[in-house]
Amino acid sequence: MSIFATGIPPLKKLTKVVPIFITINNAYAPYAAAAIHSLERASNKKRYYRVIILHDGLSWANRVRLRSLVTKNMAIEFRKITNSLYLRAIVTYCTRRQKGAADFFSSAVYYYRAFIPRLFPLYKKAVYIDSDTILRGDIGELFDIDLGENALAAAVDPKVSVIPEFRDYVDKAVGVPHDEYVNSGVQVMDLKRMRKLKYLSTMIELIQKYDADLVAPDQDYLNVILRGKIMHLDICWNSEPSKDLSPDVKLVHFNLFNKPWHYKNVPCEELFWEAAKGTGFYGNLRRQQEAFGPKEQHADHEKVDLLIKKGAKLAETKKPLIKL
Repeated sequence: MSIFATGIPPLKKLTKVVPIFITINNAYAPYAAAAIHSLERASNKKRYYRVIILHDGLSWANRVRLRSLVTKNMAIEFRKITNSLYLRAIVTYCTRRQKGAADFFSSAVYYYRAFIPRLFPLYKKAVYIDSDTILRGDIGELFDIDLGENALAAAVDPKVSVIPEFRDYVDKAVGVPHDEYVNSGVQVMDLKRMRKLKYLSTMIELIQKYDADLVAPDQDYLNVILRGKIMHLDICWNSEPSKDLSPDVKLVHFNLFNKPWHYKNVPCEELFWEAAKGTGFYGNLRRQQEAFGPKEQHADHEKVDLLIKKGAKLAETKKPLIKL
């Protein structure tokens, strides 16, 4: 759907449009719908938003349901990541990593955000959010943050500081101080600067040259490649779910564990379900939660345990990624 069909003004006024990117496959479409609906509800009705969904081949039904969220000041577009030397290198790398049952990050979808600067040269700046996020504040305020000389703004990853194995992994295997290591699920991107730094080609070069075994490869590469060029966002823009959520929190990120579409009685689940009600996926998500029984929960917990053990093992390396 063209932006002209959704109330967004012509390209000559493109500077007034807030570009927001989300990367998904068919499995992630229902969560992305909730994220987009929450984004629209928290938006400034005097501004324009352009949600661009990067995908590997969404079904017609999922496109229809996602497009139903379009409003007068919010467009939704789709861009399939097509075959290229870069994509083939990433798919090859991810295929090898899928051998580990604990690998949450073996899908090529996570790497699609690295394509944004290259594929969208008309934009100088953009926001990226994961599909498992819920907005409580206007994402336009996030977009407006002045990055200065930085290539990126992101929040320090809270999981790293509270899980000792992850903390040691980041310090020793990635080679970035854990209090500087950022979560890649919410980003304000200076696309012009990232293009100048050749971010995508640099990441592919590192992947092909070292084939490093990592806990969160695309996030680890981002922290290494852009180290010293990352502004730390206020945690209100990338907060973990909490029973005592501060009213100042503007974005909740259901990162890694305890997804509300799998588990009942998790912190902030009401925020997710309220956003999901306004989409065509609500029934599917409820059925998905009911089907996620003890067997699936046990397997999920095992994956988490294995991921933590992998971090502890990799922390013993003598060749941190940043030195490579």
